Amino acid sequence: MPTQHDLKGLMKFLARDEWRECFEYVFYDHFGPVLEVGDMEFEDLTEILGEDWAMTLWGCAFEDFLTQDFDVEGGNIVDEYLKRRGWKENAQAKAYMKALRTSVMSLYEVSEVVPGKSLIARDLIRSGDPIAVSEGTATKTLKQWDRVAARIVPLMGKNVFGGGLLPFAPQAADGLFDGLRQMFGKKNSKKLPALKSEELQAAASLFTLSWLFDTLDRAMGLPSMQNADGDELMFHDVRFPIASGTAQKTLAERVNTIPGMSQENPAFWNWLEAKPRHDARKRSAPSFDTTMDNGARVLGNIELKGKFLHLSANSAERAQTGTTLIQQALGDLVGPPLTEIRTVEQMMAERPARKGEDPAPEIPPEIAEQVVHQYMDRHYRETLDQPVQMLGNKTPRQAAKSAAGRKKLAEWLKFLENQSFRQPHADDPMATYSFEWMWHELGVFDLRQ
Repeated sequence: MPTQHDLKGLMKFLARDEWRECFEYVFYDHFGPVLEVGDMEFEDLTEILGEDWAMTLWGCAFEDFLTQDFDVEGGNIVDEYLKRRGWKENAQAKAYMKALRTSVMSLYEVSEVVPGKSLIARDLIRSGDPIAVSEGTATKTLKQWDRVAARIVPLMGKNVFGGGLLPFAPQAADGLFDGLRQMFGKKNSKKLPALKSEELQAAASLFTLSWLFDTLDRAMGLPSMQNADGDELMFHDVRFPIASGTAQKTLAERVNTIPGMSQENPAFWNWLEAKPRHDARKRSAPSFDTTMDNGARVLGNIELKGKFLHLSANSAERAQTGTTLIQQALGDLVGPPLTEIRTVEQMMAERPARKGEDPAPEIPPEIAEQVVHQYMDRHYRETLDQPVQMLGNKTPRQAAKSAAGRKKLAEWLKFLENQSFRQPHADDPMATYSFEWMWHELGVFDLRQ
């Protein structure tokens, strides 16, 4: 007996000439631009992304096809199939097909995830009240505040996801919003227009394309990773021998005169970007960089270790710039540098255990969690009074004073929580940290939905 989500009968019906030709138009809308740009066939996507993702993407196009009317006998494949073959399907299967017939693809933010059971979805495009969704599979991997493109359909008294569900990274969501603004917004407007369901239904292929362009860009660009300046990733450790008799205090005073240096402790500095580079090359691959919680980009680090001053940077260009700045500021306090260079692959490789080396003492989990949480409390308490790029370079307390700032605050806090929840292990001290106090402290807990 077919299950409630069994669409095999409909898929067989697709083999009829009139429906196959109609589906080809929809298929092109979803995949044509990507395949043409990459000079690929759909089978190439399967090879790049894997069979599971290829089938999910095909399902996105097929579900869109089910909603459309064509100038052929019957008009819509669901209507025609149920009229001719509906007697073969059980009540749940027919209800599911009818629900997909009128469904709309949208982008949702998920919360209150109960693994294997349910979640709450908030429509980021059409607004409206959050929706409770019964979901068994996706909830095992989704985290709080993740974004997914999906069709939510009512079925036998519950809301369920359709088969075409795509997790959206922030970059993919930005691409989608840009596309929607171009399709439906006013010229040069940065505001996402309020869309009706029928308008959004007509833009279903944009979800597939936005996800594909972003995913392929990352999947195919990994071998040549770059930093945000467009420089090839190559990790440099530049060691300057400290001149005999030089006091650490004297070195620290000189390092603090270097533009962009932010001292974390007596022996460590973050080298921050003073302003974005206007001569940065266009990136042709996914970029890799570290940012502070206030949004400032980290160009490198400086650390005093024993008899050496260490500069670490993730490209040859930054290492050269940092070396020049240090030599200009410290002069004869340091000697000629020695440089160690490592590739991405070497950085990712785990350090093998040395023969006879004693394992590091294991810290009890409850102690590790307490220490990490105390550190994060102090860190984020200070962050409340520091400028944050995501808040327009306002401090969180300043942003909380306006309606627009409060909205940005909610997005920033959700970003912090989502990154924390995405630790490899659910019991990681970072993953168990609660940001709830920040929502209350800033008076935006009513936006945490």
